[in-house]
Amino acid sequence: MLKARVITALVLLALLLPSLFLLPQSGWALLMAAVVGIAAWEWGGLLAWHSGARLWLGGVVALVCAALSLFDPLALGVGGFAPSAPWVWLAYLLSAAFWSLLVPFWLRAKWRLRGGSGLLVGAILLFPTWLAMVQLRALGPGVLLAVLAVVWVADIAAYFAGRTFGKHKLAPNISPGKTWEGAVGAVCGVLAYGFAVPALVGVELLPAPAWALLLLAVTAVSIVGDLVESMLKRLAGIKDSSNILPGHGGVLDRIDSLTSTLPLAALFWLLFIHTSP
Repeated sequence: MLKARVITALVLLALLLPSLFLLPQSGWALLMAAVVGIAAWEWGGLLAWHSGARLWLGGVVALVCAALSLFDPLALGVGGFAPSAPWVWLAYLLSAAFWSLLVPFWLRAKWRLRGGSGLLVGAILLFPTWLAMVQLRALGPGVLLAVLAVVWVADIAAYFAGRTFGKHKLAPNISPGKTWEGAVGAVCGVLAYGFAVPALVGVELLPAPAWALLLLAVTAVSIVGDLVESMLKRLAGIKDSSNILPGHGGVLDRIDSLTSTLPLAALFWLLFIHTSP
């Protein structure tokens, strides 16, 4: 299992990095639209939709994201960059409200998704993620890569800390494999990464205490994002969102933490960096 995970991860990196650094911004927006379309197809599986409806859902989501690249290219960094469009704020604020206000009750109550509520939640999960992937890349490929690496570090550190030290279950009724020791490992890994990288490049975005709190918040949100998808798969009676990525499951299994962390990072940038004098 670990060998398959590593091989798939290396293949994905070999595909991601050239696209991230070499594609024009319009091409990147379309590529991410395709990725989110696949995730929407998998989301239809979590809603127990039949194969035709799932294909329809994935295609519509990909087309909507692609159409926005033509409707408001400046908001996406195509031909200039004007990221503060009202619809951008709405997407990120809805995502923040969902994760901070609704998800804690959802994890406790374990509500099942059906029909319109399933479509609405899927839109709140996937659309802001696509938007953040595109806007953060418009700041520079290295910026998006650095944010993605936070989630990857948290995931890898949690995996190995949990396997090595894990004894106390984090949420046994949702994801029996996750442990408090894994969560602590994720926090330690992200803090080490989060302070090492800015020091190496000579950048200080925030004072150290505030930066540490932000890194803790991002790590916590990434874990919550992982738990939400684990809960949905458990309620749907499936192990993985699909089997297109050997050792990893599906696209949703790889971006579950990103659905919570990327919109948060983009909203933080808009609030405290882009709008600052």
